[in-house]
Amino acid sequence: QVAAASGHTVVLVDQSDEILKKSTKGIEESLKRVTKKKFADKPEAGAEFIEKTLKNLTTSTDAVAVVHSTDLVIEAIVENQEIKNELFKRLDKFAPEHTIFASNTSSLQITQLANSTTRQDRFGGLHFFNPVPMMKLVEVIKTPMTSQKTFESLVDFSKAVGKSPVSCKDTPGFIVNRLLVPYMMEAVRLFERGDASKEDIDVAMKLGAGYPMGPFELLDYVGLDTSKYIIDGWHSLEPNNPLFAPSPLLNQLVEEKKLGKKTGEGFYKYK
Repeated sequence: QVAAASGHTVVLVDQSDEILKKSTKGIEESLKRVTKKKFADKPEAGAEFIEKTLKNLTTSTDAVAVVHSTDLVIEAIVENQEIKNELFKRLDKFAPEHTIFASNTSSLQITQLANSTTRQDRFGGLHFFNPVPMMKLVEVIKTPMTSQKTFESLVDFSKAVGKSPVSCKDTPGFIVNRLLVPYMMEAVRLFERGDASKEDIDVAMKLGAGYPMGPFELLDYVGLDTSKYIIDGWHSLEPNNPLFAPSPLLNQLVEEKKLGKKTGEGFYKYK
């Protein structure tokens, strides 16, 4: 959405036409919300903006077929190393030589993803934040193999879509999640020990630290399965780091399929 709205030609690829229809509808709804604020007193300009943006966007279920004419590939599929590697390996064979590959992963090593291709120098991380149309930040990740030219292209692209890029080495969680995930896990441990209720912890962090959501609300929003996946991955990398220790309560909720907002229940219940 943000790439199309800033004048880039975008092909959105997913597994089925059904998912793509849903995605396109979601983008239309999101654009309507954006234009209400952006063009409050100019509804005609707003309608034109939506039409122009949607013209820049097409969809496909065949990544290999569309990668031929692409300058930048941004992958945002399931947080699974093998599945991501498989996708990059396949696209690497068909993408032009100049094409830059980037991953939107929040927890996996960019270096390992880059190693599944023959373009390690044209590979980096572009970590956007949810909801992307609202959030200004992009973390641009440079691996030891990423060329300066590629890095600068990724920074320029981030600015071109109206975001504020920050740069980080290829280290677990980059900047934001490296600080945020251990903070959320510490909140769970505080609750597990019986030191405070989850409601009071959430209120304390919202009113005392000015956070828009408390840690338990945020965990439910992110998805408890995703959070568990991240902490388990980091724990296997650094088993002696107490910040990366798994949580019995989080593990139990995931086992019970209470994954947060998306399933209707996590730390809280949702209607």
